[in-house]
Amino acid sequence: MEDLTDVPAFVAAAEANGFAAAARRLNLSRSAVGKAVARLEARLGVRLFHRTTRSQNLTEEGQAFYEACRQALDALRQGRLQIDAGRRHVAGRLRVTMPALFGRVCVAPILTALAAQHPDLELDLQFGDRVVDVIEDRFDLAIRIGTLDDASGLKVRLLGRQPMAVCAAPSYIAVHGRPETPDDLQAHRTVVYGTPKRAWRGWVFPRPGGGPPLDIEPPSRLRFDDLGAIADAAIAGLGVAWLPWWLIRDRVRDGSLVHLMADRPMLAADCYALWPDTPRPPLRVRAAIDALVRDLPLRAGGEAA
Repeated sequence: MEDLTDVPAFVAAAEANGFAAAARRLNLSRSAVGKAVARLEARLGVRLFHRTTRSQNLTEEGQAFYEACRQALDALRQGRLQIDAGRRHVAGRLRVTMPALFGRVCVAPILTALAAQHPDLELDLQFGDRVVDVIEDRFDLAIRIGTLDDASGLKVRLLGRQPMAVCAAPSYIAVHGRPETPDDLQAHRTVVYGTPKRAWRGWVFPRPGGGPPLDIEPPSRLRFDDLGAIADAAIAGLGVAWLPWWLIRDRVRDGSLVHLMADRPMLAADCYALWPDTPRPPLRVRAAIDALVRDLPLRAGGEAA
C-alpha cells in the first residue's frame, strides 16, 4: 500500500509530460512530484523518466509501469462509480438468507417484486431453517423469526410480529367437537412441530388478563418438521394445529380451516431483519428492508395481518 501513495503523482507526470505541469494539475509543488517519482524509482529499482533540464520523458520501463498504473486507477475509479451508483439507485447483487417456508411464501414474492421494479438489482435468495453466520457467509441480509441468540456485528430492525393461531378442519370439528379454551386441547388430537434437534415445546397462549403465558402440551401422535405439512394434515382433518396466521389465513377465508379460539389474544413471535453493521449500507439493502416492513403479512400493532 505504501507504493500506491506515489502512483497518482507518477501518472500525472507521465500524462502531462513533465513534473511542473503535473504539479499544477495536482496542486502540489514541482519538488513534491519529483520526490514521489524518486521514491517509486527507489522501490522499483528502475528509472521511470529520462530527465533533462527541459523535460522528463518516460523510459521503456516507465512506459510499461504507466500502462499498468493507468489500468489499476481505472479499475479503482470504476469500483468507486459502482459504489456511488449503488448509493443513488437500487442496484447490485442482494444475498438474503431466510427461513424456508416463510421465505418462499412471504419474503420471496416481495423481493422479486422489488427486483421487477429495479432492473439493475440481482437477487440471490437462500432458503433454509439453519441459522447462518451473516458476515462469514457473506450475506447482505438475513430474515429471522423468534429470539435472536447473537447479533454481534449486525444491525437489527424489527419487521413485524408473526401471530400464531389454533386451527382445525371443519371435518375434524364435525367428528371431534370444537375446543373452546386451551385446556380443552388436552382431549383433542393435534399435529405438532418438532425436529430431532428441537424437541416439541408445546403451545403457548397469552393470558387474557396478562401475566405469564399459558403453556399447553396436548397429546399428539403426528409430529412433522415442516409447517406446510402440518397445515396439510390439519386440512385433511387429522387434528388441531398451532400455526402462523400468515400460513393459514387464506385457508381460513376459503373455509378449509377454522380459526379456533379467535376471541383470545394470539401469541406473536418477532420477525427481524439483520445486516452487517456498516456506516452506509447499500441502497439495495435499505430498499429491501423498507419493502419487507411495508408488505410482509405480519402484525405491526395490535391487529393481525
